[in-house]
Amino acid sequence: MNQKEIRELIDYLIDKDIAEFELERGDVKLRVKRGNSTSVTQVVAVPTAAPAPLIAHAPVAAPSHPAPAAPAPAASTSAPAEAAPQSSEEAELVGAHIIKSPIVGTFYESPSPGAPPFVKPGDPVSVGQVLCIVEAMKLMNEIESDYSGTIIKRFVNNGQPVEYGQQLFAVKP
Repeated sequence: MNQKEIRELIDYLIDKDIAEFELERGDVKLRVKRGNSTSVTQVVAVPTAAPAPLIAHAPVAAPSHPAPAAPAPAASTSAPAEAAPQSSEEAELVGAHIIKSPIVGTFYESPSPGAPPFVKPGDPVSVGQVLCIVEAMKLMNEIESDYSGTIIKRFVNNGQPVEYGQQLFAVKP
């Protein structure tokens, strides 16, 4: 994979607002990951036979609506992470159960276009209740709640691509 192909791939991932991508082709492994707070895309191409990775940083424009990501681990600083003041959004999610995507695909909030969403913030849910659909390889996979409570937040938008383990909903008991 040459530098031009990597640049085209990065541009495509930015255009489709994909936060993380991994590709293995022959003896080359490529992983692209975009963070929310930085405007740098990290590209790591590692030939599997070579011991040292090739790392290239390419500046890109920050996405207009960044995909949600898991919180970054706290860096060692002089103040502990718990002492940092929480935003109202973070405070709202304390104690909430996070329902994550079990597969990679496209998130849909309703069973068909124009239909009302399965759930919205403020709705009560029970274990086994369908929350959304994640389409993968032309298969519509119903994602069910594994927790009873009230939906307090939806992390993704209708039609947005989702990754394995990406946060979909926050549910409070």
